[in-house]
Amino acid sequence: MQDKKKVLIIDDEEMHLYTAKKLLESAHIEVLTHRGSFGATNSVKNSLPDLVLLDINMPALSGDNLVALIKPFCMEMQIPILFYSSNDEGNLQGLAETHGVQGYICKGDIAALRNTVDEHIKVETGNC
Repeated sequence: MQDKKKVLIIDDEEMHLYTAKKLLESAHIEVLTHRGSFGATNSVKNSLPDLVLLDINMPALSGDNLVALIKPFCMEMQIPILFYSSNDEGNLQGLAETHGVQGYICKGDIAALRNTVDEHIKVETGNC
């Protein structure tokens, strides 16, 4: 049996962390969460996730600024980063292109969350 794929969600909103975690765990994905931007770089380095979901709108250090700190390590370790935000889709698409991340997911779109995460971590299902 293969190890579960691991996703790290970085967000300052406890409710968003909880709901995304529960949804992805129901798809047999290991989910780690980090609340806020401070210490997020260490969380990425210590957890070595298969994918990082990064909120944009966080106080003190926004996700689009935090990505500059975690991106070099993620590139080295081949860990994709997706912006995960309540910003409108056009804004998210522009930010993803500007910051060179692998994509984005609009918060609240449950199907997009599951499908996009599956695409990026190639979840194996049915082999329990």
